Amino acid sequence: MSGQTPKDELEGTEQPFVEHLVELRDRLIKALLAVGVVFAVLAVYPGPAGLYDLLAAPLVANLPQGATLIATSVISPFLVPLKITLMAAFLVALPVVLYQVWAFVAPGLYSHEKRLVLPLVVASTVLFASGVAFCYFFVFGQVFKFIQSFAPKSITAAPDIEAYLSFVLTMFIAFGAAFEVPVAVVLLTRMGVVTIDQLKAWRGYFIVVAFIVAAVITPPDVVSQLSLALPMCLLYELGLWSAKIFIRATKAPDEEEAGSSDKTA
Repeated sequence: MSGQTPKDELEGTEQPFVEHLVELRDRLIKALLAVGVVFAVLAVYPGPAGLYDLLAAPLVANLPQGATLIATSVISPFLVPLKITLMAAFLVALPVVLYQVWAFVAPGLYSHEKRLVLPLVVASTVLFASGVAFCYFFVFGQVFKFIQSFAPKSITAAPDIEAYLSFVLTMFIAFGAAFEVPVAVVLLTRMGVVTIDQLKAWRGYFIVVAFIVAAVITPPDVVSQLSLALPMCLLYELGLWSAKIFIRATKAPDEEEAGSSDKTA
C-alpha cells in the first residue's frame, strides 16, 4: 500500500557476531593466501636478488663506472631482497586483498554507499600504483642523475642497500599518497566537510602547501620537488571535477527526494 512506510534496505540482512568473526577470518586467510602464492612465485622468478636488481636499476644506471651498492651488515644481502619480495607480493596481490575487504563490508552498505565505496577503492588503488610507477620510471632517473652531477670526483659513490631501500620506500609512499589527492577531495566534498566552491577558492593555498610538502618529503633538488608538487596540483583539479560526478551519482534516496522537492517548490 502507498501509505505504508518503506522498509529499510538492509532489514533482515543482520548476522550474528560470531558469523561476522568467522567471515572475517575466512577473508583474512584468503588475502594472506593470495600474498603467499604471489610471494612464492616471485621467489622462484625473478627471485629476491632479481627484484632488488630491478629496484636498484635507476640508481645503478647513474653510478660512476664500476661502482655498485654495498652491504654494511652481514645479514643485509639476505634480508633486504626478502623484504622487497614481500613488498612486491603484497602490491601484486593488492586487488585480491581489496576484493576480500570489499566482500566483507559490502553486505552492510546501502546501495548509494556501494556506488561511492567501490569506485573509491578502485580509484585509490590505481592512483597509488600510478604514483609508485611515476616515481620509479621518471623521478628516480632524474633525481639520481641530478645528485651524481654534484658529487665531487674525489668521492666514490657506493650507497648501502638498506639505506637505498629505506629511501625508495619513503619516496614510493610519498608519491603514492600524493596521487590520492582526488580521492581526498571527493571524500571531503561528499561528506559535506567542505564544498567544491570552497576548494576552488582555496586553490592558491593548496598550491603553496603542495610545494611545501614536496620540499619536506623529497630530496633537496628542484627536479624531485617539482615532480611531486606539479602532479599534486593537477590531481587537485581532477578531484574537483570528479567530486561533481560522485556527488550526483551517490546521493542517498532521502537526498534525492529533498532535491526533487526543492525543485518543485
